[in-house]
Amino acid sequence: MMKSVVQVVKNASIVIDGAYGGSIERGLVVLVAYRNEDTDETIGYLTDKILNLRVFPDENGKLNLSVKDVKGSVMLVSNFTLYGDAAKGRRPSYTLSAKPEISKPLFLKTKALFEKEITTVSGNFGSDMQISLVNDGPITLTLEA
Repeated sequence: MMKSVVQVVKNASIVIDGAYGGSIERGLVVLVAYRNEDTDETIGYLTDKILNLRVFPDENGKLNLSVKDVKGSVMLVSNFTLYGDAAKGRRPSYTLSAKPEISKPLFLKTKALFEKEITTVSGNFGSDMQISLVNDGPITLTLEA
């Protein structure tokens, strides 16, 4: 079950392993995590859902437009810690997260799906990253498929 945290942003930038990795203006920052059972179908469904989420205001201020409608961008970042489980003790367990050999190809496929539809900036799988963003709204959603 792929999990994502989607944030509507005015702008965002990313530093990857100490070097500038890119930036976006109006759009979405999307953090994604995978489980061992995720498939191409799972990532296709959730990517389409994110691209078509109506989380941007129309001319009347109603959240009625997608990131595609507003010609926004996506910043995509792999983040296995979304599946962190801290129910027991104080150190989160990440056993629900897919192993890197499974999640890296899924992340690359997710990235390719976004890139087909919209301007996309992404982090590097497994790298140390710092993300700066200006949350808009704030609007933050957690999605699973």
